[in-house]
Amino acid sequence: MDRRIQKSRQAIMEAFVSLLGEKGFEKMTINDIADRANVNRGTVYLHFTDKFDLRDQCIETYLQQLAESCLPEGEMTPVSSRQLLLQSFEFLRAHAAIYSILMTGKGNPIFRERMMDFMRQGITDFLSSYSIPSAVSREVEVQFLTSAAVSLMEWWVEEGMPFSPSEMVDQLYTLLLRHFQMPAGERGQ
Repeated sequence: MDRRIQKSRQAIMEAFVSLLGEKGFEKMTINDIADRANVNRGTVYLHFTDKFDLRDQCIETYLQQLAESCLPEGEMTPVSSRQLLLQSFEFLRAHAAIYSILMTGKGNPIFRERMMDFMRQGITDFLSSYSIPSAVSREVEVQFLTSAAVSLMEWWVEEGMPFSPSEMVDQLYTLLLRHFQMPAGERGQ
């Protein structure tokens, strides 16, 4: 893709996210987006069919960037999964301005839904690859872990990232280990 085209597209997406945080999705217009991106309205329409298409492509782009920040190089292991989580938290911290809008109530719920789908697949793959035994349905366990991980990331971003990425990963791992190692009698069985 031509560098100028890529630059215009990026400016439009950044303008969209900025306006999403300020006005919300319903109140922003293509004119608002074009003005903020410092392009004309026609340029927005060259890249996106309407603001819904812009929203969808923006969500996919930012989710893809987040996903690429935590993709394993090679086979997944418990050590590499910890490193991938750390990379994810570090990526979120480095791009806090964008993800704080997309992940929190300021953004559109579609981003959260897509992030849940992405995390659900990753957790399913992780649990399947290690054949970790469970006393509950795998589907229930995956949903529980997905909701917990996404909610924890949202909380961390909303609270202004009160802990370092490393501290968050340590705490998340402590909670996960507690979940997987708790004796059956302590689980209420």
